[in-house]
Amino acid sequence: MPKEKLHTLIEKIRSYPGLLRKQPIQEVYERLVQTQPFGSQLPNYGDDAAVIPWGEGFLLLAADGIMTPLLIREPYAAGKASVMVTVNDIYSMGGRPIALVNVLACGDEARRLEVVEGIRKGCEKLRVPMVGGHLHPDVPPEAPSLSVAILGWAKKVLRSHLARPGDDLVLAVDLKGRKGCRSVVSWDAHSGKSSEELLLRLETLPLIAEQELAYAAKDISNAGILGTLSIMMENSGQGAEVDLAAIPKPAGIGFADWLLAFQSFSFILSVPGDRSRQVIRLFKEREIEADRVGKVVSGPQVILKQGSQREVLFDLSKETITGIRYPGSSKEGA
Repeated sequence: MPKEKLHTLIEKIRSYPGLLRKQPIQEVYERLVQTQPFGSQLPNYGDDAAVIPWGEGFLLLAADGIMTPLLIREPYAAGKASVMVTVNDIYSMGGRPIALVNVLACGDEARRLEVVEGIRKGCEKLRVPMVGGHLHPDVPPEAPSLSVAILGWAKKVLRSHLARPGDDLVLAVDLKGRKGCRSVVSWDAHSGKSSEELLLRLETLPLIAEQELAYAAKDISNAGILGTLSIMMENSGQGAEVDLAAIPKPAGIGFADWLLAFQSFSFILSVPGDRSRQVIRLFKEREIEADRVGKVVSGPQVILKQGSQREVLFDLSKETITGIRYPGSSKEGA
């Protein structure tokens, strides 16, 4: 990859709307974090779900919203995605889902039924019940919205802020898929697979947590592979060196699109070096491609490498993505 192409790739990642839309999180987080003393939950430094001690483990509570353009253009896909993304949030933290609820606002009856059918299909595929919700049937047709909340449980949890210098960065992706919905760049690794196949793959994350093979993980969000990896480094107060040539990619999608794609199965884990082989083996036994794509470093920069070329993707000492950083370095919550 010539140097100018590496520079162009970095600009595409930095300017990608899926990443830029994370920036307002900081202001909201800083205001609402003040409510945390009211509960028994562990402090949240960018986790995909809240962590609440419960019995011999932890309840996990998460919520997600679907972008309006997807709801308007592809309502069935939007319904399915609302289940998938919240289920992934629970598994990414080493948990297993219990149940979902939703808030749907849609004044167009035909579109509303497509959204609900997509939700039903997502629940059926991933074997998670939708147990309640709230409907606004009278909003303007051009302004639908859908949010889903999920409850899960974990024996041990994977956090967003526990990446440590010297850890390997392991990317796990399902390459057996196809381009997904038209409204966003996406990769669909769910269609054509049975519930048993999907759950076998997702079950890898709780196994990793329970065997203490890793302490940090994130679901690849709409910030893309490198954007999500960088958010984990920001949350952890660390930097990273990433080898672009090591990132696994399927045929049929360009490299830049792959790095930015919204994915149905993709996780980044920060793994102590002596455990990486075991983590990779667990994924590959379940037909998931997993590879070391980089290292966590103590400096504040996320650096991309391509052969002898090195360029900074983010300098986290000078800029923010979500603005959420863990102030310490202990393995709290691990």
